[in-house]
Amino acid sequence: MEQLRELHFDDLNAAVREARSLLQSGYNRNGNWSLGQICRHLVLVQDPSVDGYPKWMSLFAFLRPVMRRILLPKVLSGDSPRGIRTASMFVPPADLDDAREVEAFSASVTRFYAHLGDYAPHPAFGRLPRERIEQIHSAHAAHHLRFLAPRD
Repeated sequence: MEQLRELHFDDLNAAVREARSLLQSGYNRNGNWSLGQICRHLVLVQDPSVDGYPKWMSLFAFLRPVMRRILLPKVLSGDSPRGIRTASMFVPPADLDDAREVEAFSASVTRFYAHLGDYAPHPAFGRLPRERIEQIHSAHAAHHLRFLAPRD
């Protein structure tokens, strides 16, 4: 199994800076997705915090207390499970332009922070304070971006 970078972001702006840095330096992939694919995935997962998630994602809401207790600490500690298939709506297409997707991710982060009030309930963890949703998305960005190593 390849050695992945250890990444932690205090906020989503740090994730945007990392994505821009990888765009500038170039990168080696240690996973399945390019920088553009990762950024598109992050946008697809993050935007519903503002816009709301599809209703079908609430079917397993009864599991949220267990997910908050077992999975959330893993996600926040940077110990997110690897290799779990994501819902098809969150899987990015193959041929994306890295620069365009990094900028789309940056715009999504700006929109995320500009949103007033509560974010939509997270499908796995339910309604959480703004700061916790930000931590979840920041940890999620670190989880994916660690699969890309800057070129020397």
